[in-house]
Amino acid sequence: MTWLLTLAFDGSAYCGFQVQPNGRSVAAAFQDGLEAVLGRRPDIKGCSRTDAGVHALGFALSFEADTRIPPEKLPLALNTKLPRDIRVLKARVVPDGFHARYAAHTKTYLYRIHNSAIDSPFEERYYCRIPGRLDEGRMQRAAAHFVGRHDFLALCAAHSSAAAHGDTVRTVTACEVRRRGDTVEIMVTADGYLYNMVRILAGTLCEVGAGRLAPEAVPAILAGRDRSKAGPTLPAKGLFLHHVDYGKELEG
Repeated sequence: MTWLLTLAFDGSAYCGFQVQPNGRSVAAAFQDGLEAVLGRRPDIKGCSRTDAGVHALGFALSFEADTRIPPEKLPLALNTKLPRDIRVLKARVVPDGFHARYAAHTKTYLYRIHNSAIDSPFEERYYCRIPGRLDEGRMQRAAAHFVGRHDFLALCAAHSSAAAHGDTVRTVTACEVRRRGDTVEIMVTADGYLYNMVRILAGTLCEVGAGRLAPEAVPAILAGRDRSKAGPTLPAKGLFLHHVDYGKELEG
């Protein structure tokens, strides 16, 4: 059977989702738990690679395994074997050949900013703090310019393999900014992302919110394809993979 699981995790202690030689990954920790429950270690397919320190509210992964554990019980069984900072939220059986990454229609990321001079003693691991007041109205006007099919090379880290191969066109279907008290949230939905794209997009919007960049400057930044013209790469700890959309074929 092919399984699709939804996970939430705190990425603070991990080098990212993908297994890497330079540190502990979410994938390795999850596979340890999977092996403890199933007695074997199936290959898992994650919906995305995440950077070190990035979190997830709705990360999707798929794998093939035969087990008598019903879908509603599998998350409970796995969670007894997983670290406290990784939790399986739900599990379901999907058609054979399903791949969590390639079957995704869109992925939505959330970037959280604590817009205050004072840190929260409870949430400091889950946001980027910017002390100066941000104008969320200006940020939303700028965000609207990212929506559509564009070349996002200006929002891509220089050493990205996609940039090296010229594969930098993506379609953003939504980009919204909202304020909740001292928290400013940036939500982005796209069919794919470049390396550090959301963190650079968020940094660019913060430049707009701080008044150092005009909202109308975004189209020229994208057209210029020059990373130096966009904003800074904000820290990974403010970034969350919010959810993955697999379209109507997996509804229900």
